[in-house]
Amino acid sequence: MFHVKHHVRLSDYNRGMNTQLKHLSLESFENLIVEAGLPRFRSDQILSWVYGKNVSSYDEMTNLPKIMRKQLAELVPLTKPTIIDKQVSVDGSRKYLIQFDDGALVETVGLPNDDGRLSVCVSSQSGCAMNCAFCATGRNGLNRSLYPGEIVDQVHIVQNDFDKRVTNVVVMGQGEPFANYDNTLAALRILNHPKFLNIGARHITISTCGLIAGINKLAQEPEQFTLAVSLHSAIQETRDSIMPGVSKQPLDELHEALADYTKRTGRRFSFEFALMDGINTSVREIEALYQYGKDLLCHVNLIPLNEVESSPFKPVTRKVLLLWQESLEMQGIACSIRNSRGSDIAGACGQLASKHFNS
Repeated sequence: MFHVKHHVRLSDYNRGMNTQLKHLSLESFENLIVEAGLPRFRSDQILSWVYGKNVSSYDEMTNLPKIMRKQLAELVPLTKPTIIDKQVSVDGSRKYLIQFDDGALVETVGLPNDDGRLSVCVSSQSGCAMNCAFCATGRNGLNRSLYPGEIVDQVHIVQNDFDKRVTNVVVMGQGEPFANYDNTLAALRILNHPKFLNIGARHITISTCGLIAGINKLAQEPEQFTLAVSLHSAIQETRDSIMPGVSKQPLDELHEALADYTKRTGRRFSFEFALMDGINTSVREIEALYQYGKDLLCHVNLIPLNEVESSPFKPVTRKVLLLWQESLEMQGIACSIRNSRGSDIAGACGQLASKHFNS
């Protein structure tokens, strides 16, 4: 029988609840196991069952003594989320409404590709506090941030449902990942770990609204995770009006942080730019975008705006998208148009709202 040697301090996860295994980073769980009096190798065994084999309970961990399994279940309960609803798009994408043990809801999207890849768009928070005017997620505000294992669970759900290995992950679902930085990075390290899901760091993309502190921290991380920044306007007043949650993140300071990011990492990042008819489509807007990006190692990803119920924002025509792409490329800025997937099931960018699909 093992005993906890002293009080385990996990202040980052203290919400007045029992400490659950999936609330912890790999390092925190290993420390807990050692402090509980178990040999360090037990941590590797347990995590391999949870994140490698995706088991539902300690009872399935057959290389652990029965008494140890029972005590682990008391010390660090193991929970599994529930798929509340699922919808399949005509393009093969699948959207899942997922509920965690405390009732928190998120949406996750599985995106199969013709070349055999399987991508997952995961959420980092239940709801969102950024309040972007064109996005459905922020309408009900933020419920809570997700824990590392809850982000990883979304990938397991898609992998199991498609019965196929996930090759790419984009943290572009609900929430602002840099407002949940530590948990998000802990989840990505689990996804990247060679003993678990073994997804290459360059195949994992973090999308932020432009939280400068998060960009600065990511620039110093050892992993080569990919960075995407939701820009949507390079004119301060326009951006503030449609993205009020980052109005205290000035564009000039964001530019400085991104220049430093590429200097430190040598990696290119992408700007996400959703074109909204009459909002950010003027000649002044495209000129501002060119001036903003011309000295940065960046790629512009133009996004056809996905319509949201009762939203006043409308998409532009395909012709306008192509004109923007051609203009930016002529000025030396790499540019592509995103192939929006799952819009018929409200599973595309900006459409995730954590509600029952049939309601």
